[in-house]
Amino acid sequence: MFQFIIKRILVTIPMLFLVSILVFVIIQLPPGDVASHQVNQLLVQGIIVQEGHLEALRARYGLDRPMYQRYFLWMGRLLRGDLGVSFIARRPVMEVVAERLPLTAAVAFASLVFTWVVAFAVGVYSATHQYSIGDYIASFVGFLGLAIPNFMLALVMLWIAYSVFGQTLGGLQSAEFRDAGWSIPAFFDFLKHLMIPMIVVGTAGTAGTIRILRANLLDELKKPYVVTAEAKGVPRIKRLFKYPVRVALLPFMSTVGWQLPILVSGEVITAVVLGLPTVGPMLLRSLLGQDMYLAGALVLFISLLTIVGTVISDILLAWIDPRIRFE
Repeated sequence: MFQFIIKRILVTIPMLFLVSILVFVIIQLPPGDVASHQVNQLLVQGIIVQEGHLEALRARYGLDRPMYQRYFLWMGRLLRGDLGVSFIARRPVMEVVAERLPLTAAVAFASLVFTWVVAFAVGVYSATHQYSIGDYIASFVGFLGLAIPNFMLALVMLWIAYSVFGQTLGGLQSAEFRDAGWSIPAFFDFLKHLMIPMIVVGTAGTAGTIRILRANLLDELKKPYVVTAEAKGVPRIKRLFKYPVRVALLPFMSTVGWQLPILVSGEVITAVVLGLPTVGPMLLRSLLGQDMYLAGALVLFISLLTIVGTVISDILLAWIDPRIRFE
């Protein structure tokens, strides 16, 4: 098992290098750059731009160099832990990202736990009570979760919180705690605001995962070894969780690879609606402003999450099913 984990981790090193090249090239593909974007903003504001100002900005930011030179400069700084300077924020990218990363991680972790706990409980119940009233209700709620856009669900929950409970739960902190530092009241206020993003962001993943777990568990429960165990008088709980649930969890665990990046960046509209100070809205602004260092760092971070999530999925699958460890 240890050799399997080491081998799987080593494979990610060349993969990250190829991903960094792809990320840098994709960010450079849109026409224009941050210098032309800033000049256009000045023109929209009615400010007269002197001739040669665009060339001066491009030389200042190093945008007049060939793409491969810009990539190696960016990669060299990246290996030293320097992500460059954000053109829009005019601050180091590391500082800009570090401000939002802890809150983003908190929302992503809470949403992932919500997804797994609810999907596991509902999926197992639906499979073991097939065609019951509870199964129909769970299926209906699951399809509803897949059909309703998350940003609309966020608007509905914000309206319910305000109209029924008199609470304004936009963002992740109340106004009086945003610049006051962390304390026990601030922490409980954060948990109160975290409920809506956790439910909204986790709903779409929960709905799909319930269907996956239910279908796989139904397939396992009909296999001969389960019927034989039932005929031998094995208790129902042991008969259910010893092997069928364990095998049905294989596709369940394999979703970590795509759930992590989606939780961090895939709910940009939802984060904007809820006013969340997370990475998603920042990525949107950096792409619109063609801030290549900030956008490159965020896209590379999301790609890293995808790779890390895939490695975690492989390790979990190998732990649950030893057959996966053998080539």
